[in-house]
Amino acid sequence: MNYRSSDNSEIKTSGLPRKGIFLLISLSLFWGLAWPAMKISVSEIPPWTFRSYCIVLSGIGLLILAKINGFKLKLPLHKLKPLFVVALFSITGWHLFSAHGVLRMNAGRAAIIAFTMPLWANILSAFILNERITATRLISLGMGLGGLALLIWPELEAVGGAPLGAAFMLGAAISWATGTVLIKRTDWDTPTTVLTGWQLLLGGIPVVMGALYFEPSGASINVSARAILALTYIILFPMIYCHWAYFTLVRIFPAGIAAISTLAIPVVGVFSSALILNESVGISEVAALVLVVSALAISLFFGRQA
Repeated sequence: MNYRSSDNSEIKTSGLPRKGIFLLISLSLFWGLAWPAMKISVSEIPPWTFRSYCIVLSGIGLLILAKINGFKLKLPLHKLKPLFVVALFSITGWHLFSAHGVLRMNAGRAAIIAFTMPLWANILSAFILNERITATRLISLGMGLGGLALLIWPELEAVGGAPLGAAFMLGAAISWATGTVLIKRTDWDTPTTVLTGWQLLLGGIPVVMGALYFEPSGASINVSARAILALTYIILFPMIYCHWAYFTLVRIFPAGIAAISTLAIPVVGVFSSALILNESVGISEVAALVLVVSALAISLFFGRQA
């Protein structure tokens, strides 16, 4: 499946490896830091309202950036239907399922379950995109999921006590994985910034509707400067920059390898939460970091050769 972009800087093959590595590192850092920032925000801002702000403002922000850079914002009409389908999974499904999941279980455990996404992306890419599940990819995936298992192992009893929350988070992971794979089925011929901006706005429609229904007074509450700063960070970096970076990675690498790269994010989340929120970090977190970094190295430096 040909997967072009009209942004020439995104398709120069000579710059792909270096660009991919930079995007991977920055994505893991900024998205990982989003978890403590999210905890700060939702402690004062109702979750549906919080997600509505994030999705709508980041979608508008991306389209403004695209316009400043001279890109046309108009999408061909025949591309709206496939983009809406992708957005239903990668934006709507992810945000709705994860909102319900976080409400019903500890946010840290919810994040760990959410990032089983690469497992489902690898399985789905084999069936939908006919990508080969190579030995290298299996080793990388196994090591990364092993690192996540080390993080979740001490929490298994707690997860067992919140099966509905865990089910919602698993649904969020599968929904995100489906969107990651489906976006590669179409030849968009559209800059990543434009494509991601419209994807956020289309996928955010049901989330905004949910906020208006479940939290009609959510936009009128008073919040602290700390919560506003956390929300601003999330909109600028995890939402605007990281959504662009993630879908750029999906274009650069096969869907399965791009998905494996996200395994570093919950590890960054664990350690940044320890620094910002004073959460404890033990030997299992350190061991998980080693496994996940090793998985990323195998995925980046050997996965493209497999």
